[in-house]
Amino acid sequence: MLGARQPQIRALRTGHYAFHTPLNSNLHKPHAALVIIGHGSTLNPDSSSPTHLHAEAIRQRGIFGEVVCAFWKEEPSMSEVYAMLDSREIYLVPNFISEGYFCQEVLPRELRVTGPVTELGDRTLYYCDPVGIHPNMTKLLLQRADEVAPGVPRDQTSLIIVGHGTNLNENSTKAIKDQIELIRTGGYGFAEVIDTYMEEPPLVSDWHSLTTSPNVVVVPFFIADGLHSYQDIPVLLGMEAEVGAAASQREVFRHNPHHLQGRNLYYSSAIGTEPHLADVILDQVADFDAKHAPGPALQPYHTIDTWLEQKLSPGTCIIGQVQVTRQDSGFLLHHVADAGKLDQLALYEGPETAREVAKLDDEGAFRPLKSAPNLKQGWAVQVIGVKSLRIALDHLYPAAVGLAVHEEKGRLQPTPLRDNLRRQTGMYRFTNTITDDQAMDLVARCCNTPTKCLRRITWGLTHDQPLYGIAATKAVQQDMGDVPLLCIEVCPLVVAQARKVAQANHAAKGGQE
Repeated sequence: MLGARQPQIRALRTGHYAFHTPLNSNLHKPHAALVIIGHGSTLNPDSSSPTHLHAEAIRQRGIFGEVVCAFWKEEPSMSEVYAMLDSREIYLVPNFISEGYFCQEVLPRELRVTGPVTELGDRTLYYCDPVGIHPNMTKLLLQRADEVAPGVPRDQTSLIIVGHGTNLNENSTKAIKDQIELIRTGGYGFAEVIDTYMEEPPLVSDWHSLTTSPNVVVVPFFIADGLHSYQDIPVLLGMEAEVGAAASQREVFRHNPHHLQGRNLYYSSAIGTEPHLADVILDQVADFDAKHAPGPALQPYHTIDTWLEQKLSPGTCIIGQVQVTRQDSGFLLHHVADAGKLDQLALYEGPETAREVAKLDDEGAFRPLKSAPNLKQGWAVQVIGVKSLRIALDHLYPAAVGLAVHEEKGRLQPTPLRDNLRRQTGMYRFTNTITDDQAMDLVARCCNTPTKCLRRITWGLTHDQPLYGIAATKAVQQDMGDVPLLCIEVCPLVVAQARKVAQANHAAKGGQE
């Protein structure tokens, strides 16, 4: 966890470089919210971890009244995140590397922003630049290179920065190319500084022919140690013969150096896992304020805390598979099935521990859908205060409390299934080609309450056509517990299944459009 920010950050390596002068040391916005936006994944348990950890570090500093995360392929979604907040001023910081396709097209659409400053009802949204283009990223890259190859002479070392590469947006590689130029011309002493990519030349798999130095340091310019940096790139580099397990499922990150192609190859974790990235997030907020000079503070609603307090007035309440009990010292959360054996449970303290509880099931498998009816047992989480309780519940059931408040007040804004599928991009862009009957079959199978998801669906097939058949039962089922679990748009797991159906349709037609 990061400590309080000092007026001047010390140099990370004496005599070589220091952080860009920090702008965020005077930030104090107790009336506002910070939303850190990540990509997320339904497959890798580590994809969202850095974003959550940076949010926790910033939350501990007390700069903002609320600090939450939102994701494209994980919970809570960007369509849900505003319901989680009482703040009327909301800073949105993309935890993305480049100012490319996602930051210029996908995120603005999903977040309903129309420019740097957007008025959304009685709220004001401030859309900041992504973290990857901030000047401090250069210093983080240099620090990571030093950490992975300590004592290795720079004049005998080639530094390779690896990105994904894509033809969707020309700005997707700009952030890396800018960093390469800054390091090359900054007098940092590397023999060579090279950008490589997974899907476009120069390819990272050609590292040995692109470099000449005896030592090669490879730094993935990614936010998380996900499928690319931890599984795909090691194979492309020749470090491993096949894709391995996720980062959190292995005991060590890498054994450096790797002796390959007659060189010493050093491989680092993704740059986004660096703890100082929390400072870069805050610097983007400070940069935004310097450029756009936000107006007078808008006071928050204070609605969600009051609503939650009322739900707990009897002393206990149930949400999904979790029971919350009021105590003299705060609140205790545990699985409803463990109510009679509290003295046998592993006790955790603090709201962030709920995120780890919710991540894996009893067999240790990743739970990409937190409302699945497979929350593990044997734990209890103790928190102090209703704000900490909200954080814990949002880890266990993302956005559930806020969505329940919005439904009660008539503010819920569900997204019809067809609208959601129409917005999909990349390999999911054909999902909207499935038939209505296929869509209803998917909902019936993928959203089944006893085996798949506890949420009640609030969206229809379109704005004018509700769900039908067995799928319609998900829209009228009885809510379990005192706080309803609501679904306001189809989740990425169902979208992934829709892609498979669309692929099968395409194959059945002989591959003809």
